[in-house]
Amino acid sequence: MQGTAYTYDPETRAGSVLLDDGTPLPFDAAAFDAGGLRMLRPGQRVRIEVAGEGEDRRVVLVTLQTF
Repeated sequence: MQGTAYTYDPETRAGSVLLDDGTPLPFDAAAFDAGGLRMLRPGQRVRIEVAGEGEDRRVVLVTLQTF
C-alpha cells in the first residue's frame, strides 16, 4: 500500500500518512523503526504495510517508495 507522509515527530519517531483516498493513518515508533528509516519529511511518498481491519487497522512498516 502507498501513501504520503503527513506528519512526523523525530523525537517520538511517530507520525501519520495520508492514504491515496485521503484517509489519515497513524504510525508508531515500532512501525517507523521496522522500515530502517532515519528521517521522514512530510510530502514524501511512502510504502506502508498494515495489519488488522477497521478500528484495529494499524501501520506495521513504513519505508520510502522507490521507483
